[in-house]
Amino acid sequence: MTTVPKQLVEQQKAAVNNIVAAQNALFSGFEKLVDLNLKVIKATLGDVAQTSQQATEAKDPQEAVALVSSLAQPAAEKAAAYSKDVYQIVSQVSNELLKLSESHVAEVQKNLSESIDQLAKNAPTGSESAVALLKSTLASANNAYDSLNKAAKQAAEVAESNLAAATAATVQATEQATKVATQATRARKA
Repeated sequence: MTTVPKQLVEQQKAAVNNIVAAQNALFSGFEKLVDLNLKVIKATLGDVAQTSQQATEAKDPQEAVALVSSLAQPAAEKAAAYSKDVYQIVSQVSNELLKLSESHVAEVQKNLSESIDQLAKNAPTGSESAVALLKSTLASANNAYDSLNKAAKQAAEVAESNLAAATAATVQATEQATKVATQATRARKA
């Protein structure tokens, strides 16, 4: 077998392995999301049953209002926790896919570099400038890819930071609203 067919077979194997790894990462993420949703549904059904029981035991409207007010903060915290869990799952899958694409790009870059070196060895005299141009173009493309990759990672970090800040602000606002509602209910009872 010659070198070219061996290289093609190896490239095809690597491509199939990358596709399988990407499918596994996506399916794993989907599986985690389904599991998370099933847990949330089960917990929500239990909470609804408990809340319904408490609501039927309320003796007056003020007690019902107090019950509703007391549920706001835990509900907001649960929603924030759910959003965070979903984000973590999606982020994990995204990171796995990013690692796969980075390794694939590195392999392609290596193959191109080797091809250019092979071309340089077999190039006719006087084509050194064309080979140098090819090498320079490949280096520029690699640098551009690295810069874009770094920018994408920074953007993901900023998005994660913003999500954490928004979650904290939502929980804090719900806590304040719950306190106000509770104080208003107590004031009515007095």
